[in-house]
Amino acid sequence: MKTEKILLTTTVLAVAALPKLRFVTFAGGVPAAGARTLGVAAVNADNGEQTPVNTHGELLVEAGAAIAVGAEVETDASGRAITKTTGVVCGVARDAATAAGEFIRILR
Repeated sequence: MKTEKILLTTTVLAVAALPKLRFVTFAGGVPAAGARTLGVAAVNADNGEQTPVNTHGELLVEAGAAIAVGAEVETDASGRAITKTTGVVCGVARDAATAAGEFIRILR
């Protein structure tokens, strides 16, 4: 079982449905692929709800593809972590993922 070490959590007004353990924008939405992110949603949230977002620490996030330990990650268009190519770094993988849908820790 993977655990988190959350150093900072803030809240944001969700402007869309936000899935738990996926990246969130500063405006409270689902990020575009490669976009800058505020952090990772701590819970599932519906549009219009205030939701906690974990911004710093060792955070759990859903992978959108295979990721190697130590790889820099960015967000895909669904808010999942993928290996960084041309987007903004959202963290560094603390665990490996072998496929989409797995949960890994990132350092952020």
